[in-house]
Amino acid sequence: MNVVEVDTPGGRYPINIGPGRMDALDQSIPADATAIALVTNPTVAALYGERAEAALARTGKRVLRIELPDGEAHKGWESLNLIFDALLGNRLDRRCVLVALGGGVIGDMTGFAAAVYMRGVRFVQVPTTLLAQVDSSVGGKTAINHPLGKNMIGAFYQPQAVEIDTDVLATLPPREVSAGLAEVVKYGLILDADFWAWCEDNAARLRQLDPQAIAYAIRRSCELKAQVVGKDERESGLRAILNLGHTFGHAIEAGLGYGEWLHGEAVGCGLVQAAELSADVADFPAADAARVRALVQAIGCPVTAPDLGADRWLALMQVDKKTEGGQIRYVLMNRIGQAVTQPVPDAAVRAVLARTTG
Repeated sequence: MNVVEVDTPGGRYPINIGPGRMDALDQSIPADATAIALVTNPTVAALYGERAEAALARTGKRVLRIELPDGEAHKGWESLNLIFDALLGNRLDRRCVLVALGGGVIGDMTGFAAAVYMRGVRFVQVPTTLLAQVDSSVGGKTAINHPLGKNMIGAFYQPQAVEIDTDVLATLPPREVSAGLAEVVKYGLILDADFWAWCEDNAARLRQLDPQAIAYAIRRSCELKAQVVGKDERESGLRAILNLGHTFGHAIEAGLGYGEWLHGEAVGCGLVQAAELSADVADFPAADAARVRALVQAIGCPVTAPDLGADRWLALMQVDKKTEGGQIRYVLMNRIGQAVTQPVPDAAVRAVLARTTG
């Protein structure tokens, strides 16, 4: 097992990475817990619900299962209230522990519920998709979607632990693997040129879920994110670079309707668009922009964005957490391994949209 430590003002906790972690979930439950609420969806519950419950039952605590509708389209108030209904209906107190068993949607909603239930209870992340393992489960960002913007309602709230069972990746559809790899290669683009080059060399092994390659990719991604989150927990500066490709990607998700594209697919395409914009306004080498496109394609993500119309694109991108005073601060690259944030004229964005949509 590999352990990556996350150290933030909001809490210090381990990311435990390895095969079979699903059977060790009891190890992350505090001894003084009064009850455990296992939050999941029917798809994940059918695969891992009984194993997770069996592991949690070894604590001797009551285990309550809460199943939410599956998919990004259900990441809203209605599903969030299903959690509160179950917690209140079963009289779980402020020493209960919530356990998020699922992908990014389950993790985000469970974390947000934990942040606000009785003004804050403890929770554990058990991510079951590659994207959630390398990104959304780490760092304490929790949220739900609004029809006007993705993840615009939420809280910064750190878990007690993140339990990453690498065995669960074997049940992922190929699209989900590709979506997760978009976040993996993003870390190389913004923070580690050597890791980026390694991803280029090992794209095929990663798509095939080669055990050694995927274990290294998960660990390195978590290490890089932990470094950033430790320096900037609440995204007041440095942490914004983790959103490379997300301004474009979130617009794709909102414009098409949540769930039409997977989040990672939209981010992968957004990386291509961000690289093109970086080449136009931030002196990012055109040859490197071509490398970005090639790797995004190699991991199986789309490289051509939907044609939503330039005006609609710009309107959707305005509803972005990096917008300050009505001006979007785009995450761009000067070179591979180094990212910056800066405002960009709409004309430059329109030029990129004209050649990256279709």
